[in-house]
Amino acid sequence: MIRKKVIVPERIRSTGNSFCFIPHRFLTGGFLQSLTRHELALYLFLVLVSDKNGLSFYGDKRIYATLGMRQEDYLFARSCLIHKDLIVYDGTLFQVLSLPQTPHKE
Repeated sequence: MIRKKVIVPERIRSTGNSFCFIPHRFLTGGFLQSLTRHELALYLFLVLVSDKNGLSFYGDKRIYATLGMRQEDYLFARSCLIHKDLIVYDGTLFQVLSLPQTPHKE
């Protein structure tokens, strides 16, 4: 077994006052591999800006501008993440959901 040792102790990261995380199962369960680059960028953005309940009030235009996406690509990625049961959107508010049992298969 490999023993872990902190390489740069003065740069150990902490959560500070913000709250965001991605469960390890996102990688090991195949969710990462199931997303396109636009879907992944949008999902990561929403995880980063959401509160402890996964909620975010960022508007569409601000999101796709921040991500450097065309509006059409953003809308398609948003639709795909909803279809894949990773987020919900009520027209004003986003919620990043807990991961479903398995990634959505196309």
